[in-house]
Amino acid sequence: MAYCCQCGQPVRETDRYCGRCGAPQPTSAGRAAGDPWSGISGRNASLLCYIPFVGWIAAIIVLASARFRRDQEVRFNAFQGLYLFVAWLIVDWVLTPFLRIPGDWLVHSFLVHVLKLAVVALWIFMMVRASQGQTYRLPILGELADRSLSEQHNHT
Repeated sequence: MAYCCQCGQPVRETDRYCGRCGAPQPTSAGRAAGDPWSGISGRNASLLCYIPFVGWIAAIIVLASARFRRDQEVRFNAFQGLYLFVAWLIVDWVLTPFLRIPGDWLVHSFLVHVLKLAVVALWIFMMVRASQGQTYRLPILGELADRSLSEQHNHT
């Protein structure tokens, strides 16, 4: 049996407000089990979308979550995080073999490492911005994220 956090009156686990005093009740474990994102803030969800190499998983979960369905800022960061991961894949899978210069391994290695370092630096930069609650639009990826957000909004 749960009790009101303000007046001590018994309340059900599913009650959002106390029936006696009207005080909002903290989220119970039973309600949190239905939506794992119910206890996370929008800023933290945005931050998770930019974790290098694995943020794409959080971004997909955020986009599928009912919790952030109407939060345009978090959804923008999820889309931009996905596009940043796609940029990594393009560098790693497309440009790395393409930039192979026959006989000049040092130049190839340097170019590939600079491009990969640039993407990782963008991930870190975006994590800092998201942790401060700031929305920053990357030059090309931000435009793509804006388009995805508006297209999704038009279909809803």
